[in-house]
Amino acid sequence: MVGRSSESKPDDTGDVEQTPLYRECVHLPHHRYDVIIGTDCLNLVPQEWQRLGHWSRVVVVADKQAERYAARIVEYASHAGAVVECTTVPPGEISKSLAEAERLYDFLIAVGADRRTLLVAVGGGMVGDLAGFVAATYVRGISWIVVPTTLLAMVDSAVGGKVAINRPQAKNIVGAFHQPILVVADTDTLATLPDREYRSGLAEVVKYGLLGDRTLFERIEASVPALLGRQPDVLRQVIARSVALKARIVEADERELSHLREALNLGHTFAHALEADRGYREWLHGEAVAVGLVCALRLACRRGLIESALCQRLISLLQALHLPVRLPLGCDPGELLGLMRRDKKARAGRLRFVLPVAFGQVQVFDDVPDEDVLAVLHEALQ
Repeated sequence: MVGRSSESKPDDTGDVEQTPLYRECVHLPHHRYDVIIGTDCLNLVPQEWQRLGHWSRVVVVADKQAERYAARIVEYASHAGAVVECTTVPPGEISKSLAEAERLYDFLIAVGADRRTLLVAVGGGMVGDLAGFVAATYVRGISWIVVPTTLLAMVDSAVGGKVAINRPQAKNIVGAFHQPILVVADTDTLATLPDREYRSGLAEVVKYGLLGDRTLFERIEASVPALLGRQPDVLRQVIARSVALKARIVEADERELSHLREALNLGHTFAHALEADRGYREWLHGEAVAVGLVCALRLACRRGLIESALCQRLISLLQALHLPVRLPLGCDPGELLGLMRRDKKARAGRLRFVLPVAFGQVQVFDDVPDEDVLAVLHEALQ
């Protein structure tokens, strides 16, 4: 399948038609895969995997919060005559660990998984990163499918093939590039997502608003009540637009060999340091990204790259979406700066920041003085 399928096409304004299903194809030099976005589409997962290959067995890995959706996929598969093994992992970023990866390796060995085994990750970004890392490294790589059930995973982590686990010192520091063969995002799963988890995903939506054109950002601003109300048509629109934007970036720079894919890290140097500082327990990824975006735009303002009005618009939008815009009390800017130096994007001890220079335009800077970073962090504490 090439590009958007007949199931949904963009209209003259670039929007997705109000049809139940939308497909975006990610085209890479040696691989391509569909991202399916729609309502009540979990039943497509086993249908699609049967179309994509003949598997010796299928293993579903789900986080505890997504067990109900994993069970439905297993049920659909059993009706089609497939035998599926299933296991779960505890929720939360703390599970993106070497210990949990080892447990999954042992599970795969116990069920006799081989190179024709298909792994299906069901849940949020954590389980996608973890299961994808296991898929990348078990018998030197097996095929996998992502079924994101959180907004954050749908708009960001499920697409692009970045898989990783954390270490206490740094987030995503051990990882690989391993593209899935399919992504299926059923927006019905968002209806039961806890409010805090749902709002966390909105931070990544805002990030894509900054990376896209002015129209996309303005549409998000105008859609705050609908987004907070989880209106299905609006959700499908913003998810589809975010996925399309990320797909084009990944196609142009799959393995982050140029600066193109680094654009997706807008706000993340600050965010990852904050997550590590909080022990991956206190703050959700999207919450840290929200503060990270504020810090990144303030740093851009400080360097004269953008007007302060854009930073204030960002803060107002994040506040309207009930997302944090300040660092938590007790944070030490010096400690955060030290954690940033361990970030995987740092080179030779030099920090690298993705900073906006206009709507839809960012640049990577590695010449930011420590005093500017510390000033921004101190401002975020106020």
